Amino acid sequence: MPANTAPSSVKKKGRRARLIVIVLVLALVAGVGYGAYWGVSTVRSSFPQTTGTLKLQGLAGPVDVRRDSYGVPQIYANSDADLFRAQGYVQAQDRFYEMDVRRHMTSGRLSEMFGKSQVKTDEFLRTLDWHGVAQKEYDTQLSADTKKNLQSYADGVNAYLKGRDNKDISVEYAALSFTNDYKPAKWTPVDSVAWLKAMAWDLRGNMQDEIDRSLLTSRLSQKQIDQLYPAYPTEKNAPIVSEGGIDPVTGKFDPKAEPTDDAGDGTGSGDGAGTGDGTGSGIGDGTGIGDGTGIGDGTGAGTGTNTATNAAAHTPAEATEGLSSQLSSLSGTLDEIPQLLGPSGSGIGSNSWVVSGSLTTTGRPLLANDPHLAPQLPSLWYQMGLHCRSVSETCQYDVAGYTFSGMPGVIIGHNQDIAWGFTNLGADVTDLYLEKVEGDSYQYGDEEKKFTTRKETIKVAGGPSKKITVRSTVHGPVVSDRDSELAKVGDKAPVDNAAPDRGDGYAVSLEWTALEPGKTMDSVFALNKAKDFTEFRAAASNFEVPSQNLIYADTKGNIGYQAPGKIPTRAKGDGSMPAPGWDPRYKWEKPIPFDQMPYEYNPKRGYIVTANQAVIDAKKYPYLLTKDWGYGTRSQRINDLIASKTKDGGKISTDDMQTMQMDNTSQIAKLLVPLLLKIDVSDPSVREAQKLLEGWDFTQEPDSAAAAYFNGVWRNVLMLAFGDKLPKEVRVKGQCLNVRPADSTGPPDDLEKLVRECGQRAPDAAQPDGGDRWFEVVSNIIKDNDNPWWTSAEAPNQRDKATTTRDGLLLRAMKDARWELTAKLGKDVSTWSWGRLHQLQLKNQTLGTSGPGFLKTMLNRGPYNLGGGEAAVDATGWNAAGGYNVIWVPSMRMVVNVGDWDKSRWINLTGASGHAYSAHYTDQTDKWAEGELLDWSFTPNAVEGSTSDTLRLTP
Repeated sequence: MPANTAPSSVKKKGRRARLIVIVLVLALVAGVGYGAYWGVSTVRSSFPQTTGTLKLQGLAGPVDVRRDSYGVPQIYANSDADLFRAQGYVQAQDRFYEMDVRRHMTSGRLSEMFGKSQVKTDEFLRTLDWHGVAQKEYDTQLSADTKKNLQSYADGVNAYLKGRDNKDISVEYAALSFTNDYKPAKWTPVDSVAWLKAMAWDLRGNMQDEIDRSLLTSRLSQKQIDQLYPAYPTEKNAPIVSEGGIDPVTGKFDPKAEPTDDAGDGTGSGDGAGTGDGTGSGIGDGTGIGDGTGIGDGTGAGTGTNTATNAAAHTPAEATEGLSSQLSSLSGTLDEIPQLLGPSGSGIGSNSWVVSGSLTTTGRPLLANDPHLAPQLPSLWYQMGLHCRSVSETCQYDVAGYTFSGMPGVIIGHNQDIAWGFTNLGADVTDLYLEKVEGDSYQYGDEEKKFTTRKETIKVAGGPSKKITVRSTVHGPVVSDRDSELAKVGDKAPVDNAAPDRGDGYAVSLEWTALEPGKTMDSVFALNKAKDFTEFRAAASNFEVPSQNLIYADTKGNIGYQAPGKIPTRAKGDGSMPAPGWDPRYKWEKPIPFDQMPYEYNPKRGYIVTANQAVIDAKKYPYLLTKDWGYGTRSQRINDLIASKTKDGGKISTDDMQTMQMDNTSQIAKLLVPLLLKIDVSDPSVREAQKLLEGWDFTQEPDSAAAAYFNGVWRNVLMLAFGDKLPKEVRVKGQCLNVRPADSTGPPDDLEKLVRECGQRAPDAAQPDGGDRWFEVVSNIIKDNDNPWWTSAEAPNQRDKATTTRDGLLLRAMKDARWELTAKLGKDVSTWSWGRLHQLQLKNQTLGTSGPGFLKTMLNRGPYNLGGGEAAVDATGWNAAGGYNVIWVPSMRMVVNVGDWDKSRWINLTGASGHAYSAHYTDQTDKWAEGELLDWSFTPNAVEGSTSDTLRLTP
C-alpha cells in the first residue's frame, strides 16, 4: 500500500469545506440563547496565524515554523529555550482548549469549567491528587534542564494567551460563555507534568480486573473465576523476551544469560487478600448449572448447596454480596475518569515491532508502532518536529514524532540517530487495600494509626463551592470516601478468620506507583537526545510511570527492547484481589531494580514484537510483573506474519510493515467457524446466514458480510455461555435477567425463587468484553462438548430451549445472531457488512458528549465504517457485551525507515488542529480509516519541499 501525499488542491478544498461549515454554523446558532449570534468573525477568530511574522516575547533569536499541507508543524530554532518556547506557542495555537481541559482534569477542577455535573469526578481526582504529586516531582525530582525546558514551554503558551479573549482561543470557549464567565489561567510547568499522571491512570494495569474478580465471587466459585482468568498461554503465544535472564553472578538481567526454569512465578508467599482458598464448588464437581441462570449459584444439579458463593472459607454468603455492591460502586466511580481518557479493557494497549536490517529490503531496521486508545476529537496525539538548526550544547534536539498537547518534547518518534516506540507493559502497579477503621484511626499491625488528612475546596461554575476531606493511610488515599455507598466498602467483605472484627466496616485505599514523585519527564527529554542503546536504556531507567514496553532501533543497524517502570514487589499476596490493609506483610516492598528488568539487544531471531503480551516466561523470572497480561493474540499474529515473510530468505519492506498494521484477521474465527459450519441448521433463514461463512478467509473488511455475521455469532456465544451467568455488577446497565438470588439453595425449577436483576456497568466496560482473554477461555473448553459453561437458559420468548452442549449453544447463537443482524442490517444478508455494524464516532470530549445538540453536530464527526476488530492487529476494539461500535482504535500509526528518515510514514487519527472549522480538524481521518500513511519529512531539504505555510517568530 503506497504512502499518500496530499495533492496541491487539498488547501483549496479545505477552504471550501470550511466556508460550507461556517454557513451551517450560522444557521444552527443564529438564535442561540441570550440573544447571542455567532458571526463569521467568531468562527474564524480563533484560527491561528500560520504565515508571515509574529513577535514572541522572550525569544533570543528567530524561529521558523514550517507546516505541511496537513498543518503539521516543524520548528527550527537556535537554542533549547527558543525551541520549547515556540513549541508551547504553536501547540496553544492549535490545541489550547484541549490542553486547558486536560489540566483541569489532572488537577480535579473540571467543575470550574463545566459546573456541578463534574463535582463527583473532581472529588475523586482531588483524592488521587495528581497535580499535587506532579508539583512534588517538579520541586524535588526533575533536573534543572528539564525545569528550564518546561518553563520555556509554559512561557510560549502564555505568550499565546496574552491579550486574547476567550472567543479568540477557541469556539468552545465562545459556547461556554453563554453559561460561564470562565477565563483561562496562565499555564505552568506543573500543568505539563501532571498529564503523565492521566496517561498512567489510563494505562494503570489490572485494577479493573482486581475489582471484577472480587465482584464475580457473588455468583462464581474461585475455581470458576480462575477458569475465566486463565494463565497466559506461553506455549502458543511467545512472550516479548525469549532470550536471557538474571545472571547469577552479577545479579543483573543479561540478554545472553541462560535463564533457569526454577526462577519461580514471581508471586509472594501469600494467598491474596482475604479470598481464602476458593472452597466453593467448581464447574463439573457437582454444582452444575441447572437452568443456566448462574453457574455455581448454589443450586447444583438438583442436589448441591450454595458453596460456590463463598470465596473464602467459613464466610457467610451475604458477605460476598455486600462486597459486590460496594466494589460495584467503586467501579462506577472509576468509570467516570476513563470516560475522559478512554475505556479500560483488554483492547487498551498497542502494537509495536522492529525488524533488523538483515531481514528488510532496505538493509536497515524498520520500526512500526500504533498505540490503541479511545477515539478522541482532536486526537490524543500531536505530530511535530523539533529541530535545532545546528545541534550543539546550547541547542541539543533534532527530533520528530508524536507528542501530547500540553507537553514539551516528543513522546514517540525518532531523532538523527535512533527511533523508538511504546506499548503498554500492563504491569500490576495498583493495589486496593481493605482498611479496618475506628473513628479517625485505622489498624496497621498492632498499631492504631491516625489518618493523614487534607482539606480540598472544589469551585463550581454557576453554583456554591464544595469542601471535602481527603484521608490517606500508609497505602495511599482512601478512595471509598468519595461515595455514600463506598463509605460502607467492606461491611461484609469476604475475609479469613484472622481478620479484625468489622466494627463500622472496612474502608478501601489505593496504592499506586504514579502517586509517588518520579522522573518520567526527565526520561522524555533524555530519549529525545539519546544516540545509542546505552543512552536509550539510561533514559528508560527514569521512565517510571506509566510502565511501557520500549522498542529501539538505530542507524548502526542495532535493534533492542527495554522493560522500564516502577513495579512493586510484594512479600505476601499477588495483587489479584483486594489486600488486608491491617496486615503489614501485604505492604509493598522496594520496586524491581532497573538492572534486573528484562531487555533484549539484537536477538538472534532478528525482530522484536510487543503487543501487550507477557514480557517474559514467569517460570524464568523471579519477579511478578503482573498476572493480567493481554493474552498474546495480536503479538503472535505479528510474529507469525514476520516469520512467514522472512522464511526462505524473504525480506520485509516498508510497504509490508504498513500492510501488517492493517491485518484484520480474526483468530477466534479460525477456531469457531469450522465448528459452526458442521452444525445442521434447519431454519432456512439461519442457514442462509451460515452460508456466508463458507469459504470466508477470516478477514474483517468493512464490506464483509461474513465478518458481520461471525462477530454477531461470537457476541451471542459469549452472552449465552458466560454473560448471562455473571453478576449484575459487571453486566451491561439495563440488561435484566431473571435469576435466583446468590444465596438461593432451592431446586433449579423453583421459579418462585427467581428475582429480576439488571446490569449496572457501562456498555464500554461490561463483561464479557470479547477480548483475547475470552478467546483463551473458549479455547480451553472448546473440545469439551458437555462442559457446563455451554449450558444456557430457555429464551424468554420460548423460541429457543435451554441448551446443555457446545453444539446446542452454537446453534442457538447462530439463530440469535441472525435475528439480531436482521433487526440492525435488514433481512437480505447480501446487503450486510461489518462496517455498518462496526462504526466509529469521533466526539469532542467535552461539549461534543454533553453539550447541546447543535454543538454536538458542529464539534463531532462520523460515523466511519471500519474493518478490523477486537484482538486483531488492526485493533478497532468493540465490547461484545455492549455492542459493535468502535470504542478504541490505533490512535496513530507510524512506520520508521531508520537511517533513511524521509522515507518514513505516519498518520494521525484526526488532524493537527483542535479548531472544529479548520481544514486540519479531521483531514487525516479518511486516510487513517483506509490504512493509508502520509510521507514523513525530517531532513531540512525534505521539510522545505513539503512546506505549505511558514511562520517566522521573532524576539
